[in-house]
Amino acid sequence: MDIHKDHLSKNLSQRDQKHLWHPLTQHKLSPQMLAIVKAKGAILYDDAGKEYIDGIASWYTAMYGHCNPYITEKVSRQMQELDQVVFSGFTHEPAIRLSEVLMEILPGNQEKIFFSDNGSTATEIGIKMALQYHHNLGSGRNVMLAFEEGFHGDTFGAMSVSGLSVYNGAFEEHFIKVIRIPVPNGNNNLKVLQQLENLISQYKIAGFIYEPLVQGAAAMKMHDAAGLNEILKMCRENEIICVADEVMTGFGKTGKNFASEFMEVQPDIICLSKALTAGLLPMAITSCSQKIYDAFYSDEISKGLFHGHTYSANPLACTAAIAGIELLASEDIQKNIQDVINSHRDFGNKIVTHPRVKNLRQLGVILAFDLDIKMERYGNLRNRLFTHFMDAGVFLRPLGNTIYILAPFTVNPSELNKIYESIETALELFQ
Repeated sequence: MDIHKDHLSKNLSQRDQKHLWHPLTQHKLSPQMLAIVKAKGAILYDDAGKEYIDGIASWYTAMYGHCNPYITEKVSRQMQELDQVVFSGFTHEPAIRLSEVLMEILPGNQEKIFFSDNGSTATEIGIKMALQYHHNLGSGRNVMLAFEEGFHGDTFGAMSVSGLSVYNGAFEEHFIKVIRIPVPNGNNNLKVLQQLENLISQYKIAGFIYEPLVQGAAAMKMHDAAGLNEILKMCRENEIICVADEVMTGFGKTGKNFASEFMEVQPDIICLSKALTAGLLPMAITSCSQKIYDAFYSDEISKGLFHGHTYSANPLACTAAIAGIELLASEDIQKNIQDVINSHRDFGNKIVTHPRVKNLRQLGVILAFDLDIKMERYGNLRNRLFTHFMDAGVFLRPLGNTIYILAPFTVNPSELNKIYESIETALELFQ
């Protein structure tokens, strides 16, 4: 290793440990962080010059590749004109234009968009919209419905409707009222509907929040589109506001612009973030139908949605989002998406009969499977897998015994093959 780079590596690591507290990290068990100094396309570069293929698009954000020149050029130009302005009492061209281009690709019932700054706030606002919608109408409904094992973020409302207790343990006594149903898997659809019908008769349900078709934090657990459509239909018939959390699934990852497009019944509210701004800047949007907006439109000030963020509709983030949507609609990106889908399908067919591969599943560019092993035999399986992939120059973040790929749309065939090869060698670790 180069002496200068070795010194720099140690310096960055030591400087990080002095003051920084990282997300989803128990620092006593994971004291050192890897310093990334550059990113381009699907490649991350650490401070020692090693390259890693970003197999999860940095938590599903940089879907058009890191530092995409089309996006960075647009944002750079916007920086010279308007960087930030309060969005209460003011408006600007990037926000207006973004609303227009979003309406061209969102499900047809969506009419209004509300800005915030991350996925948790997008869902938090969606929950507040559903609850306040019924409050404004005087219906007395105060319970949220959610799927088991769902994840919707780390703010209090989002935690309340999430079903993964590892995130929530210290806070559960402070949560809003939530009831849960299993995801429909094709075999249990009728049973889930019957359970939902019973819950509707027992509780005053205001809204149903769900990750359409793919539960990301629950290890890319996928469910049945026809079953979800029937749930949405029953909710609609019973005036339960449907809130689609498309923070992870939105913007092309499922093979459609939004996973909600796989269902006939469209949500009343949609939550967006992550790939919304192509991984360049933080921003989130909660969109809704005219029906939802109209319940807040009143001569009574108190019926308004009193929620706001300092950087709401930041002009630079809006510009990045517009550029990303333009790329998503391009022939090149659409071809790339289809190429990745086909490549995943071929790789899936290759490994599906492997004795260690269980529950292989794919939707769009998302490919996942579970390792069929006794986890207790291998200690900290997740860390062992993570280290294996990083040593191979591939950045994947296994979820327990689940391995998944969600790379940028711009990943090239050789990069994909390297990801696949690292997975095949990982399978041979467990004999």
